[in-house]
Amino acid sequence: MKTFFNYAKIAILAIVFTGIVSCNDDDDNGNIIDPNTNNTIADIVVGNPDFSSLLAALQQTGLDATLAGNGNFTVFAPTNAAFNDFLNGTPLADVDNDVLTQILLNHVLNVELASTDLSTGYQKNLATEPSSNANIDMYIDTSNGVVINGQSTVTTADVPADNGIIHIVDAVIELPTIVTFATTNPALSSLVAALTDEGNTAFVTLLSDTTQDLTVFAPTNDAFTTFLDGASLDDVDNDVLAQVLSNHVIPGTVGVSTALSNSYVSTAAVFNGEMDAPISMYINTDSGVTLNGVSDVVQADIVAANGVVHVVDTVIGLPDITTFATADPTFDTLVAALTADASFGYVAALQTPNGTDPAPFTVFAPTNDAFGDLLTDLGATSLDDIPTATLAATLELHVVAGSNVRAEDLGGLDGASVPTLGGGEIVIDASTPAIIDPDGGSNGIIVTNVQAANGVIHAISRVIRDL
Repeated sequence: MKTFFNYAKIAILAIVFTGIVSCNDDDDNGNIIDPNTNNTIADIVVGNPDFSSLLAALQQTGLDATLAGNGNFTVFAPTNAAFNDFLNGTPLADVDNDVLTQILLNHVLNVELASTDLSTGYQKNLATEPSSNANIDMYIDTSNGVVINGQSTVTTADVPADNGIIHIVDAVIELPTIVTFATTNPALSSLVAALTDEGNTAFVTLLSDTTQDLTVFAPTNDAFTTFLDGASLDDVDNDVLAQVLSNHVIPGTVGVSTALSNSYVSTAAVFNGEMDAPISMYINTDSGVTLNGVSDVVQADIVAANGVVHVVDTVIGLPDITTFATADPTFDTLVAALTADASFGYVAALQTPNGTDPAPFTVFAPTNDAFGDLLTDLGATSLDDIPTATLAATLELHVVAGSNVRAEDLGGLDGASVPTLGGGEIVIDASTPAIIDPDGGSNGIIVTNVQAANGVIHAISRVIRDL
């Protein structure tokens, strides 16, 4: 099991949490709180016999002192019956203190919100996701009373305290997983339907696994409606749907928005069933967060105990070679070259699905700087100065058809002459690594394994040429 809390942070939060418990109103059992005395949240917990289990949990974790300090907190306080259901016969003393600490903090907001201030949506609480230390969210639904994370209902609201407010709840609010937020937010119901289509439980198992670190880009219902274009989920091939859904999951990392940058990441989708060939995603943060040039994050940083959810406005389809060429501004000049003449069919060719001739492709993609150097070498000011036939022949030298050659495969081709799309040949220099072009120039490979569903891209620092 993950460690949900380090001891240093326990000490810090113990100080913060010292300000949570007081009340100057009647409690749920009719115990009158004297308004003329100091009544912290801690005082109310101590004085109400229906909070004896909560008090024991606070004392076991050392957080009882926290609830007695200064602050403006909102505490969703479980009753004894709620704790009995949660423990299900397990003695409280047998619950790991780190886990119990996080569960308790999962009931506390660092802001005082009366029932009239609560609205449907997400609120950050004091629990933290272990890998990123980001504060975990809770989903509050006020459409019919107040329900938290779809599992705990406020039964008595607005018990005032000197350092905040208490809302009594009928169930312990367990640490949420990504599935918790998918199933509680009605704007993501189509995603849930897709995740469980044909009784598939693999995704639910993955996204519920608290030993995982995951970043999930969750399409809205409107995004799925556009994606399906009048079809139903039943009309989508199960294997294709599984790959598309996997393309929204980044395993092994918790990518909160502040940690995202212009870069490629590997998704849980794979090329042609090959587990060691994960499909890539290009993240652009120049203006918000855009994925593969087609999907924007509209709500960021919904943090669960096993990762983070970013809600997106478009289903992220499986990328082809042209997806990355157009999404990554590093390849702007390459795209201009590919589309420089109406007779060029390169874009259509590079969108050929895997398994259909001439896919898959291995593309050695020159950067903007590489094209700039080419123009300088040729004494040209723009691509328009290069004859169409010369430009076409040059572009064809960058595409190897019929194979998906990843960086780890280059060693097996070291020194070999490899035919390209137009019939010319290039030589693989795996040790540098680089591509040796027909004029003898060395074109260094600077980025590897940008994996699409129909091939792979390696960025190179010089245009391959036979001039």
